[in-house]
Amino acid sequence: MRKLANIFPNLNDPGWGRNQQGGGDNNQRPNGPQGDGPPDLDELWRDLNRRLNGMFGRGGRQGPPEPGAGGPSMRGAGLGLGVLLLVALLLWLGSGFYIIQEGQSSVVLRFGQFTKQIDQAGVNWRFPYPIESHELVNTQQLRTVEVGYRNEVRRKNLRESLMLTLDQSIVDMQFAMQYRISQPADFLFENRMTVPEEIVRQAGEAAMREIVGRTGIDQVLFEEKEDVARRASSLVQQILDRYRSGVTIIDVTIQQVQPPEQVQEAFEDANKAAQDRERLINEGQAYANDVIPRARGAAARILQEAEGYRAAAVAAAQGDAARFDQLLAEYKKAPKVTRDRLYLETMQQVLGSSSKLVLDTGAGNNLLYLPLDNILGGAGATDDARQSASRAAAAAASTAADFADSLSRGRDPEALRRSRERQLSR
Repeated sequence: MRKLANIFPNLNDPGWGRNQQGGGDNNQRPNGPQGDGPPDLDELWRDLNRRLNGMFGRGGRQGPPEPGAGGPSMRGAGLGLGVLLLVALLLWLGSGFYIIQEGQSSVVLRFGQFTKQIDQAGVNWRFPYPIESHELVNTQQLRTVEVGYRNEVRRKNLRESLMLTLDQSIVDMQFAMQYRISQPADFLFENRMTVPEEIVRQAGEAAMREIVGRTGIDQVLFEEKEDVARRASSLVQQILDRYRSGVTIIDVTIQQVQPPEQVQEAFEDANKAAQDRERLINEGQAYANDVIPRARGAAARILQEAEGYRAAAVAAAQGDAARFDQLLAEYKKAPKVTRDRLYLETMQQVLGSSSKLVLDTGAGNNLLYLPLDNILGGAGATDDARQSASRAAAAAASTAADFADSLSRGRDPEALRRSRERQLSR
């Protein structure tokens, strides 16, 4: 504006273009109007011509034109117009520069048609409008779309959230999807939605309805909640790729899933009954897990005991058979000695546990009585006394056997009796 004021100083002059006293302009019309009125167009043109000639054609000369100049110079006007056009061209070309921020992509359009995509951040240039234009798209921004609610879970959209499960039950589900724009050109030109994110919401709703429709209500509510979200994410991505939406799904999060409010109490009662059933089944299974192993252990123990008894009985029978064979061989060698030894061993086994000892001297009617029952069996006898009595009984039995053997050999019974008394006194 300051340069324009220097070129056209008379623009700020209220009397510019009108006859004034003392003016030095020979081209002023003496009969011009006085006072306020519209400016003289001829005077305006002449003043503009003088200024342009002074800048470009006359080396800065100012003042009234020489006589016979013949009017304004068209050459100076053409140069001025050329400069103005050059400045306008530079400004127009400079409007093609623009900056791409980090994480953004530029989509360049030439006469409205997609030409190229620029992902490198920094200063870039394109042909100015109306030849080319550009669209900046943030490809690193994590965007979120809610399905079944808006902004908060309590603000439900029942038209989106109510879904039918495989077992003909209805669930109320709210979930959110996070996505990024991976293909800006597809996102801008292949997406025919008025709101660009609407294609993501509709694809997510369709995919979730399909997944829930293939799953039972218990799996959706409790058992396979995370798996439902994972499968829905994969299906949404397939739908968006099929429509060339230029969107990549990052995550699908189920915010809330529950039965409808109208049947919430009935569902809770049914859920409690199912939990009680599961609890009773678990308790019965725990009891079975406790009883069955013990029964199997007892059965195995009885089988092992039976096997042990059988092995012992077989071994004892085999031992008795072998012993009988050996005795038979010895009996054939000395029948009388073998018979006497067998008799004495048998009597010792029979009378070994008896508390009374009866001796047959073989001559006379004298009966030797040993009070072994009193020695063995007092009511107040201690364990040591019982053990001593047991040892004494064993010694008495051995002595009796020796006594019987001595009698059979003809030795003096009185000497044997005194020997027995000495042993008992010990």
